[in-house]
Amino acid sequence: MMKENNESSDFCSRCGQQSIKFLVPTNDNRERKVCHHCHFIHYENPKVVVGAVTTYEDKFLLCKRAIEPQLGLWTYPAGFLENDESLEEGAKREAFEEAFAEIDISHLVGVYSLTRINQVHIIYAGTMRKPDYQVSVESSEVLLLDRVDIPWESLAFPVIKWALEAYITNVPGVVERKSSGGGLDEAWMR
Repeated sequence: MMKENNESSDFCSRCGQQSIKFLVPTNDNRERKVCHHCHFIHYENPKVVVGAVTTYEDKFLLCKRAIEPQLGLWTYPAGFLENDESLEEGAKREAFEEAFAEIDISHLVGVYSLTRINQVHIIYAGTMRKPDYQVSVESSEVLLLDRVDIPWESLAFPVIKWALEAYITNVPGVVERKSSGGGLDEAWMR
């Protein structure tokens, strides 16, 4: 993505100078943020989202979002991976943060590349250790639902639907969603 202006007000995290320029470094093929003073390349990479389609017996744990984006819509526990955390640890932490549910991870459900918003979603199957859960600052409502009661029309993001379907059909999900032009992918946001 080309920048309209080759100047940036960013400070270099290495030398502290306000000398970031957008240019293609030697032996590279993409425009990057480069410090004009110390020549440090500031790489920007996709964010990793981890989560778990979480069940207890034959019921699905779903959380109604109490935060934006998609406030008031439903999701399984998921969020951004933290530094110094494995994928599985992140999925377990998210289940606890969003629903106070303690889970075990069994297998990978799907990997979803959402290139337009620079995210990779890695979703596991999680099983609750016991049917204990409650609302949190991130979830206004938390429920264990039968498959027929999943609110398909009120899911927060399409990736939630893709992973739930992959889990239910036992067909691993590997989906790539590229930009289709201006704005966010129609498949990503409603």
